[in-house]
Amino acid sequence: MAIDTTPTSTPAPAAGQQAAPRLSARDRLVLFVLCAAQFMVALDFSVLNVALPVLGADLGMSTSALQWAVTAFALPSGGFLLLFGRMGDLYGRRRLFLAGLALFGAASLLATLAWDPASFLAGRALQGLGAAAIVPTGMSLLTTTFPEGPARDRALGISGTLLSLGFTVGMVAGGVLTDLLGWRSTMGLLALFVLIVLPLAPRLLPESRTPERPRLDVPGAVTVTGGLLSLIYALTTAAEHGFGRADVLVTLAAGLLLLAAFVAVESRSAAPLVSLPMLRRRTVAWGNLGGLVTFSMMSTVVFVLTLYLQEVLHLSAFETGLVFGVQGVLSVVAGSLAPRVIGRFGARRTLVGALAGQGAIGLSLPALGEGGWSVVLATAAVSLASMCHLGAIISYGLTVTSGVPDEEQGLATGLVTSTQQVGITVGIPLLGVLATTATDLRSGVHTVLVLDAAIVLAAAVLVAVGLRVNRPAGSGAVEAEPVGAR
Repeated sequence: MAIDTTPTSTPAPAAGQQAAPRLSARDRLVLFVLCAAQFMVALDFSVLNVALPVLGADLGMSTSALQWAVTAFALPSGGFLLLFGRMGDLYGRRRLFLAGLALFGAASLLATLAWDPASFLAGRALQGLGAAAIVPTGMSLLTTTFPEGPARDRALGISGTLLSLGFTVGMVAGGVLTDLLGWRSTMGLLALFVLIVLPLAPRLLPESRTPERPRLDVPGAVTVTGGLLSLIYALTTAAEHGFGRADVLVTLAAGLLLLAAFVAVESRSAAPLVSLPMLRRRTVAWGNLGGLVTFSMMSTVVFVLTLYLQEVLHLSAFETGLVFGVQGVLSVVAGSLAPRVIGRFGARRTLVGALAGQGAIGLSLPALGEGGWSVVLATAAVSLASMCHLGAIISYGLTVTSGVPDEEQGLATGLVTSTQQVGITVGIPLLGVLATTATDLRSGVHTVLVLDAAIVLAAAVLVAVGLRVNRPAGSGAVEAEPVGAR
């Protein structure tokens, strides 16, 4: 069985299906444009990580403020993803895809030329907004350009492989570019990608939109985005200054109220961004919980280890990039092996086992010291944990989307993508700040790694109970459940 290695795609057909036909020259160019754009967004998630200490010193950002370099991108990219996907359906996917590319390129240029923390974070936030338009419309253009069957499966497989490689290439390229040309070159690389892709896209990509013309759920997007922004700000500030500050209390209350309003809006909306009845499906609810935890906790590990390797062990940006390069290579290997594991044990059991493996391996990381052996331990542990992480990504996407009727697949895959973005968004502010604000960075990193592993292991237990993995898993498929199933 071949399964796309991205969390947003649906599983590919069984191995016995006919081979995909050869793609025409035009099809290959279309695939290049769409995959290059998706690769660029994946690259943006990692290319800056190893450059954070150098960036902070250059722009005068404190260690505790560096997390906002990541969060400023992740918040809008996650918060507006569902809205922009719906806008593409309504107003034209190619049109919004091109607008997202243009915005992403301009924002990358602003981040490259940033003269202070505010201008840099503004560029990162605008990059996230552009990515929120590129990701859902790019995937929709891919699935509507290539007909269902072998051609689409092949296109999704290529897209998934490039997305998996994007993180690896970003970590290594970020280290090389930072050492040779400075941190600004990491943002300049993204602007260069846009200059290559944007001129080709208008001539190659067909316009497409859904014939149903769904209504635009603006209130839902506003409330969920505002709620997430408020909560992240409150929790991040509280971790540094305590819960006694007025701005923390106000934004915390505002965040909770906005998220409550979001639930109320979605329950009454004719075309909701999130289908509340679908969330009552056991596989959707517990599968997304597993996805949320694996994304949020792994992004936290990468963030704090980047600081640890450079600030405590004094590795260069290039050497740090090599550590995560090993992680990325083994993740790609895991992506090729995961479908076989899922085929044998089932998606639910694989999800639980992958979460347990990620957490158990993470428990070795608090043993990090200050000697050279710590580099070996960090490389081995984070690489093996990432292999489990990728297994969890694939199996949670399959768990959520399997058994869902065809007419609801769009909503299901939208939830999978949103879980990914929210997970990347909340992990670093919630736990990473404990390391960046600690008096001793090494002890702060150890505290975060222990909490991180404990949360993943607890999630593995909860998901196992919620999905009832003790029941026979059959051939690997996740059984369908009626809406409202407990």
